[in-house]
Amino acid sequence: MTTTTAELIEKARAAKAAARTLRSLPTGAKNFALLAIAEAVEREETNLLEANATDMANGRQAGLEQAFLARLKLTPAMLAAMANRTRQVVALPDPVGESFDARTLSNGMRVERRRVPLGVIGTVYEARPEVPVDISSLCIKSGNTVILRGSSEAFHTNIALGRLIRETLAHTDVPADAVQVVESTDRSLVEQMLKLDEYIDLLIPRGGASLVHMVAREATMPSIIGGIGVCHAYVDADANPSMASDIVLNSKVQSPAVCNALDTLLVHVNSAPAVLPTVAQRLLPAGVELRCDQRALTLLGPLGGSRVHAATDDDFGQEFLGLILSVRVVDSLGEAVAHIERYGSGHTEAIVTNDYAAASRFVDEVDAAVVLVNASTRFNDGGQLGLGAEVAISTNKLHARGPMGLRELTTYKWVALGNGHVRE
Repeated sequence: MTTTTAELIEKARAAKAAARTLRSLPTGAKNFALLAIAEAVEREETNLLEANATDMANGRQAGLEQAFLARLKLTPAMLAAMANRTRQVVALPDPVGESFDARTLSNGMRVERRRVPLGVIGTVYEARPEVPVDISSLCIKSGNTVILRGSSEAFHTNIALGRLIRETLAHTDVPADAVQVVESTDRSLVEQMLKLDEYIDLLIPRGGASLVHMVAREATMPSIIGGIGVCHAYVDADANPSMASDIVLNSKVQSPAVCNALDTLLVHVNSAPAVLPTVAQRLLPAGVELRCDQRALTLLGPLGGSRVHAATDDDFGQEFLGLILSVRVVDSLGEAVAHIERYGSGHTEAIVTNDYAAASRFVDEVDAAVVLVNASTRFNDGGQLGLGAEVAISTNKLHARGPMGLRELTTYKWVALGNGHVRE
């Protein structure tokens, strides 16, 4: 089946209608549905892997880049992690109905703010096989419905996961229409989806810069900007070289094709002679190419052979999504902050230091969604920060910033409780 324009609108209407049911469902009913989805993901492992294998074979035939194929690939471990994240969402408190800022006014009226779902979440995403389950579980728990539109490269994976979720929901109190799947590779449907503000309350893109910028430019409903991660780590003057090498290696190598992987290493001039060779001795055997400014090149050139090069201006401010790291030596923390201000994307920035004052200054002055002290950039992740999963990593400054979990998928309404009150 291929979604048409008329069917897209019908899916949006169905999601809107289902939202009215879902927003008032008790927590137990939502949790039951999520546990059923987790079990279904594990039970249908073979079928899901076969669908993904078809996408991988098509991607190789189409000549997709290795970094793209790495994001597309689904493994048994990833499916187990999906199921586990869904169960983690079950264990999290339900934000819907939470009362906050409650007080009694001088006239005796009690007022409060109460959390409510946003409504219908639309998401357009590229080769990210975890998205259908992660976003659906967070949306269901937070009382939102969702419309999923994946990329053509992950078509079979997306359809298999989307249908699994809907078929599972059909046996629970959560309406199957709470999760809608756009079963088409027609790009014009994305453009039409971005204009359905009558039905969709928030649009979340998950993909590269071109997709994110297109959504920001063309969506007629609010949208989330994020996922473009030009991430820096600054190693301060008194940093421990061993700690620095551990953090840099993890930030760069553990999963180089994701948005929170390290792109640029900044090292204070005083620590560079000890830190840079130590870091390079970990990175180079892992296959990382280092693109160095002149001072870093002087220290590392003799060590690296063919994988140490002089950097160009274009190597800074670049999201590499692979085993490439730009390196610069700076004279001060202030120079590092200025570099991040110029080249960063507001996503993830880290400092490695033993100086509390330096750490505090870095945290105060760096403008990013997540700032880390003595920790890998890879911790900018919903699951790692205790959210269970995430629908996106937002670099917006309004509504939500950083990993978006349950609370970030809610808004609030004012509730006033009177006793025959009338305004004077």
